[in-house]
Amino acid sequence: MGRPPLTLRRLFGLDRSGPPPAATLRDAPWNPWTLPNAIGFIRLALIPVFLILALSSEDGTDVLAVVIFAVVGWSDYLDGIAARVTGQYSRLGALLDPVVDRLLVLAGVVVCWNFELLPRWLLTLLVLREISIVVLARIALTHDRDLRINWPGRAAVWPVMSAIFLALCGVEEPAVALLIVGLVLGMLALALYVRDGLQPST
Repeated sequence: MGRPPLTLRRLFGLDRSGPPPAATLRDAPWNPWTLPNAIGFIRLALIPVFLILALSSEDGTDVLAVVIFAVVGWSDYLDGIAARVTGQYSRLGALLDPVVDRLLVLAGVVVCWNFELLPRWLLTLLVLREISIVVLARIALTHDRDLRINWPGRAAVWPVMSAIFLALCGVEEPAVALLIVGLVLGMLALALYVRDGLQPST
């Protein structure tokens, strides 16, 4: 079966209908040397740079650190677009992208916690939610199943990323509001993951 037509909605990830690409499935080869994976590796390498710059600043709002956080966060779409344009899907790419996103969120949490840029009780909930997702994904792998990203989980990424970005910019109230929105969506996603995980595999 050929690839579906590359419409604008599909290019930007708004249309995800149809089965996942065969190259991203469990039994597919890792195929690390692709353009989308190169973008993912660069995003991953920038996370410790962000942490070093932010934690060595006076208040966590270092301009260069904020720019790097924004680049890593906003380039989340870039590797997906590259995969859709080139057709270079891979099993590694399917796993790398959410890992980079979660590491970036956790790095942002470390900085926000250290400088109290966001309420720590909200950051605690966020970390517990992320840990729960990792545990569920690990359980799914041991039972030979994949934990497919659902729509609340996908929608939660940008409020959370934006909340951390605004906090790093010193804009507290909108950051708190966006973090609450992201947490609500994230908890809904977690509930759906648990529900799907309890269903027998077919």
